[in-house]
Amino acid sequence: MRVSVILAFPLIPVLAAAQQRPLPPLPPPLHVQVDSSHHRVLITGGPYRVPVRPEMPGMMMDMPAIPVQKFTFPVDGWIQGFRVDLFDDHGRALSHRLVHHLIMVNFSRRQFIYPALERLLGIAEESDTGDVRVPRSIGVPMRAGQDLGVYAAWHNDSGPEIPVAYWRIVIYMANPSLRPRPIDVLPAYMDVNIQTNPEENRFNVPPGHFEIGYEFSPPLSGHLLVVTGHLHDYGVLVKLVDAQSGKTLVQVNAKRDSLGHVLAIPRKLLAIRGEGLHLKAGHRYRVVGVFDNPTPDTSYGAMAHMVGLFAPDHYREWPALDPANPYYRRDLVDLLANGATDSVIVGGGARTPERQR
Repeated sequence: MRVSVILAFPLIPVLAAAQQRPLPPLPPPLHVQVDSSHHRVLITGGPYRVPVRPEMPGMMMDMPAIPVQKFTFPVDGWIQGFRVDLFDDHGRALSHRLVHHLIMVNFSRRQFIYPALERLLGIAEESDTGDVRVPRSIGVPMRAGQDLGVYAAWHNDSGPEIPVAYWRIVIYMANPSLRPRPIDVLPAYMDVNIQTNPEENRFNVPPGHFEIGYEFSPPLSGHLLVVTGHLHDYGVLVKLVDAQSGKTLVQVNAKRDSLGHVLAIPRKLLAIRGEGLHLKAGHRYRVVGVFDNPTPDTSYGAMAHMVGLFAPDHYREWPALDPANPYYRRDLVDLLANGATDSVIVGGGARTPERQR
């Protein structure tokens, strides 16, 4: 297994820590296809067996996760959108609510707020279905050869069992001939409960109204262009607040049913007029999750975070990965402990010309 970002310090302590945990069985390799004519990259995982696991109080996060499946990104360019399809062995579409979450991680770049590995894209069971697109004027920069991986958790709580299931991520790339080139944007992940441990972002929601927040200062200035969120049941909204003034800068409201179950969380485009929401390096902000638990019981294992796209004022100042950082190493250990599989690349396509930074 090749993980280029950790070569700056000895591998033995990290791998030894990962090997202390039992590894789940490895699924088949991913298939990576380059569709040059349509400027797409397709990553397909499976087959997977999806048993029925009725949800039990306090057991929401005990669902089995697919081990991290590694692959190498095949082309240079800019990501301008994606779609995730679920289907069975006959090609029939499956409900997107069968996947609690599916996340693509970039082992070659760090996150905006936290010194952990970048979560490049993802969906949750309450995500809107269909294409996720950004304007042609922006894009997430990618290099051929970057180490990526995908991890996911199926969530089949009502049945029937699905003996053969697949997922496919369709990544839309910018046309290499596009001029002017897209403005570089990168994912921004803001969790309400991550402190010093990237694994422990879960919390309990007591009966009634409940709020939880995390305060941070951006390492560099720029504009937040798009936001959405992820909330577990009883979640009402997630918002970004100016911690110094107390003013709410942006919030995303969950669509819920009468029992408080989260059905969907919309995306909010902040740059329809103007340049989006400007965040200043060193300024204090707080991301807040708001919950309303109508039951007399505490809800366990909840999560809440806001995600979006951030256009840094100076891309070259984006923080580099620090292999010696304990937070980064804990994140890496957690990913390695889930195992990894190789990928098979099919199709082809020329690399775009080297870009100057």
